[in-house]
Amino acid sequence: MIIGALQRFTLSDFPEKPAAIIFFQGCNFRCPFCHNGSLLPMRPESPPVPVADIMNFLEKKRGRLGGVVLSGGEPTLQNNLEKFIERIKSMNYAVKLDTNGSRPEIIAKLIQNNLLDYIAMDIKAPPGKYATLCGTEIDYSAIRHSIKIISAGNVPHHFRTTFVPSLLSRDDLKNIRSSLPANTLYTVQQFRKENALVSGL
Repeated sequence: MIIGALQRFTLSDFPEKPAAIIFFQGCNFRCPFCHNGSLLPMRPESPPVPVADIMNFLEKKRGRLGGVVLSGGEPTLQNNLEKFIERIKSMNYAVKLDTNGSRPEIIAKLIQNNLLDYIAMDIKAPPGKYATLCGTEIDYSAIRHSIKIISAGNVPHHFRTTFVPSLLSRDDLKNIRSSLPANTLYTVQQFRKENALVSGL
């Protein structure tokens, strides 16, 4: 596990739960609007946070924190993610996964093994604009598969899009919403220019 950072407390990232956020190092996307540019390389510039330090912190906070958010970077790129979550769950924490949906097989396995209590998946754009918003070519069928897996599962979830006015239109947002099952929650996040990976958006 390569952990880039730990946020010790949040009230806004896990619905209805005070939580900590674990930011994993490494991402397979290069979204120009990303605010976590330091987490994109697989190897961090500074030494990673030791897993033992994370576990010690969570042990001390048992009963005071209700959840742990796995974010990044992209958590599903990490080796041994399943065993890592099992350790967190053994301390009676609920676990939320933030994901770009590029590895549906990992998401499916985590759901199947009852390791997730909430999932938030970013949908970057309609299919024709996905490479632009991701900053790289991707297999869109993997995105579609992840949407299907998450929507059909029994884990509370929502889908979300960061609205970058210079890259997306309101019609794009409507197209994304119409591509999702009607019973799923979809939210739109407003883009903030500060600290974006690419300036001038």
